[in-house]
Amino acid sequence: MNPMNRTTCLAVLLAGAVVVSAGSHRVQAAEKDLTAMDVVVKANRVAYYQGGDGRAQVKMTITDAQNRTRTREMTILRRDQPDPKAKTADEKKKDDFCGDQKFYVYFHQPADVNKMAFLVWKHLDKDDDRWLYLPGLDLVKRISSSDKRTSFVGSEFFYEDVSGRNINDDKHELLATSKTYYKLKSTPKDAKSVEFDHYISWIHRESFVVVSQEYYDKKGQKIREYKALKMDRIQGFWTVTKSRMTDLRTKGNTVLEYTDVKYDLGMPEDIFTERYLRRAPVAHLK
Repeated sequence: MNPMNRTTCLAVLLAGAVVVSAGSHRVQAAEKDLTAMDVVVKANRVAYYQGGDGRAQVKMTITDAQNRTRTREMTILRRDQPDPKAKTADEKKKDDFCGDQKFYVYFHQPADVNKMAFLVWKHLDKDDDRWLYLPGLDLVKRISSSDKRTSFVGSEFFYEDVSGRNINDDKHELLATSKTYYKLKSTPKDAKSVEFDHYISWIHRESFVVVSQEYYDKKGQKIREYKALKMDRIQGFWTVTKSRMTDLRTKGNTVLEYTDVKYDLGMPEDIFTERYLRRAPVAHLK
């Protein structure tokens, strides 16, 4: 969530997300002489690693080229996995550790997606594990790594957008630094694994929030665009609470709005398991 990139050490919806990030480490002020990877790592922390866990209520509004809209309402949960090398309690709470994570997305509305659930185990050293529960069929579907760049429940966001893209999957170049933003170019190391040639990111220098990303094809045409539309400070952490993804090929867009964002709830790890896809952890969804 934005309270929710699968990354090594970014998750916009969601998501932020998709998914959320708060805790003891504070957003750092702009620093001099940062490398492109330094900036990406800091942005990744702000987007996905603030706090040990997080929860948000999310409204998704999907608008097509004819201006017809559909909405989906869901709860997104996130839990960070502790550093396996940590031995003491203090080491386990180190602010600079960005490790594996788990995400749980539960759909409430509309009726055709009610009780549908999406589970992600985000890994740093291998492909993520993803499952989708379809209540109408009482079927748990494993989502393969080849499907991560496909539409997430009919929206302009991809499955990979929900849990995030691994920052080590791309080569990052710092193009410019202004008083307000870092501008970066990221090019996939495995060009065949994605539908884009590269993407450009604008990252706010003070908060390290990713405010905009533009995806380009091999012909240099912009094909997708992400925008952070609203940002709030929650429990001391900058959090994107409204964002939009636009597909310039289909002319459709999806807006994610986050409410009731909370961090450090102490959620148990067992709710991020396959058995809770069929039996929702109701107490943790409110």
